Amino acid sequence: MKFVFYTHSLVSDWNHGNAHFLRGVMRDLIRRGHEAVALEPMDAWSRQNLVQDQGEAPIEAFRQTFPDLSSRTYGEEFDHEQALSDADVVIVHEWTDPALVETIGTIRRRLGFTLVFHDTHHRAVSSEEDIAGLTLKDYDLILAFGETLRQRYLKAGWGSQVFTWHEAADDTIFRPFPEVEKDRDLIWIGNWGDGERSAELAEFLIEPVKELQLQATVRGVRYPEDALAQLKEAGIEYAGWIANAAAPLAFARHRLTVHVPRRPYVETLPGIPTIRMFEALACGIPLISAPWEDVEQLFRPEDFLFVRDGQEMREAMRAVLHDPDLSNALTGAGLETIMARHTCRHRVDELLDILGKHGTAPVKRQITFPEAAE
Repeated sequence: MKFVFYTHSLVSDWNHGNAHFLRGVMRDLIRRGHEAVALEPMDAWSRQNLVQDQGEAPIEAFRQTFPDLSSRTYGEEFDHEQALSDADVVIVHEWTDPALVETIGTIRRRLGFTLVFHDTHHRAVSSEEDIAGLTLKDYDLILAFGETLRQRYLKAGWGSQVFTWHEAADDTIFRPFPEVEKDRDLIWIGNWGDGERSAELAEFLIEPVKELQLQATVRGVRYPEDALAQLKEAGIEYAGWIANAAAPLAFARHRLTVHVPRRPYVETLPGIPTIRMFEALACGIPLISAPWEDVEQLFRPEDFLFVRDGQEMREAMRAVLHDPDLSNALTGAGLETIMARHTCRHRVDELLDILGKHGTAPVKRQITFPEAAE
């Protein structure tokens, strides 16, 4: 089958974590014998900021790291109908321009491919009017990256065939590197964002690191001057943007990491961890998480440490750094759960199962279910 993904960007992951997941999904589809291509706007905000920040080198590095992936850019004159003329499944990300979301639905009426809307954000609750204003009546299926988000779509009447499809780790990229020497204590990879977790980062990352005088590294973008000042005052090295594919080696150099979810997910869409959590556990690094409610039981209690406040975070950090048995147990348990449940291979299995049961008739006849890789 031919899959076409409309994404904000596949090439750039500058403040755009969904690129990580789609890369892994597309690569696994290709491995199974399907065709998978991405379409992204030529003026994508993420790509523009990446080039402005880092130059063209990361674009070339993406091509070298992922030679199997293909992404075309489109502008105002792009012929979307021609591009979709031989598609079997079209998956449209929620950051796609609303007018184009509707246009693709119109094209689907004429061409008959299975059309899927994919939501990986909290706008369904934080900017409800944005999602409510989308024209989704021609979409066959909706994929939401958490059960609470799926329920939000159903309750609002934005779709009748809505399925939970969590993000996951591409385990061909995210894996342990035990041969790499650990020369620093803690790393946090994430973007500062729009004030959605500023207080949480201070409580669960900056202050504990400062008090324990850890050798810590922070990677990510969109850090305002006051945030950079807080990191510097705490003795934390801020090293800027990091390519997603380079994160595993960065994890390998550090003894632990932390998970600090954004406030909208904790308060209004519980049960949705960031993709960084899947990726970190896949790399075998001990993880300590700030509060969130694992309502779907994605993980086991032994996979990572939960803490309720900054004091418990300090105690947990100290324990992981000074207790090799605890550190090794967390490493083994977290990696085991990822490999059993949360790789992109698992998500492709889920996607093909959803399409086979609920896609349009032409797609059903073409679906096969090859064996997953060992």
